[in-house]
Amino acid sequence: MKSNYRRLGDYIEPVKVRNSDLKAKDLLGININKHFMPSVANIVGTDLSNYKLVEKNQFACNRMHVGRDYRIPIAVSESDEPFMVSPAYDVFEIKKPTELLPEYLMMWFERSEFDRNAWFYTDADVRGGLAWQAFEDMQLPVPPIDKQREIVKEYNTIQNRIALNQQLIQKLEETAQAIYNTYLNNEDDKESHRLGDLMEIKGGFSYNSVDLGKGSTYLLGMGCVSFSDRFVEEGMRLYSDNIPEQHIVKPKEIIIATRQQSENMPILGCPAMIPPNLDNKKLVIASNLYRVVNKSKLSNEILYQIMKSPNYQEHIKLHTKGTTVGMITKDAIEDYTFEAPSIEYLYSVESNITKIVDNVFFKRTENHKLTEMKGLLLSRLAGVEL
Repeated sequence: MKSNYRRLGDYIEPVKVRNSDLKAKDLLGININKHFMPSVANIVGTDLSNYKLVEKNQFACNRMHVGRDYRIPIAVSESDEPFMVSPAYDVFEIKKPTELLPEYLMMWFERSEFDRNAWFYTDADVRGGLAWQAFEDMQLPVPPIDKQREIVKEYNTIQNRIALNQQLIQKLEETAQAIYNTYLNNEDDKESHRLGDLMEIKGGFSYNSVDLGKGSTYLLGMGCVSFSDRFVEEGMRLYSDNIPEQHIVKPKEIIIATRQQSENMPILGCPAMIPPNLDNKKLVIASNLYRVVNKSKLSNEILYQIMKSPNYQEHIKLHTKGTTVGMITKDAIEDYTFEAPSIEYLYSVESNITKIVDNVFFKRTENHKLTEMKGLLLSRLAGVEL
């Protein structure tokens, strides 16, 4: 380790405040992008006074599965209101705030190199836990506080641009769906259409977890599907290149989540469209996804809009199988019927949506480049002048 690095434990200290007076109502977990999110845990009948409190600028992390997952879930609170996390989480704060900024420390935690280093420190348990002492023994560069502010400001400029683009993307997506619905509702002469007459559903690839990270192919799973986003690139994982040709997918193709992740993450039956900026990557879908094969003269974009409609979502809810883990069959998706004008009329709708969708993809590509810039900034932290 570089001689100008500092021991993490010299700057942080544990916080062990419980929710004893039930001050906090919200229970949060940490997602793969190292942000707090609503917990999927069932807390009905649970004594919430034993859960740990997290205040603004405090961190929470889960050290239990670092060796298995190859990353450590860790996040810093930016909320003015306290919230709860699992009693199994560690909560800590910076004990030298005049020497180390929470935002700067979180930038260090977001580095992929930090996760690899954390994995190196894990124990021999099958889950690969990270001991608190080992966590404290990890090191980082701590430049002067003014330099930290400068770095954080540059980072936030990129982050804010990404967030602004994401808001615009959301508005554009809502506009595209509104135009689609308006065209359908403006016509009195409607016909009944079956989705299975327009497309065919194909299954995904039953992958082997031991082949994860061993090639240059990207495996797409349910992490790529979001109800609020067209596609989530963070859900892709590297996989062995030895995969069946029939499961390879390309940009602008539609994939569908086959299972319900949790009650708080309703993506069952939800479509996602692979963005154009992935055209230089080899992509394969996992068995928890379906792939749409278009057999009509309609574009994939119109099929996507059909599957984003409220009526389609209601159809999925009515045809979900299973109790613990909800599932949707290929037949159930293909049997969805909807009232609309003729296929020729639907075809004419495309030209009115294309420009909007092209802007969506443009902004997504811009965010992809901004994310790469963010990654470069994070990688440069290792060589920051002290």
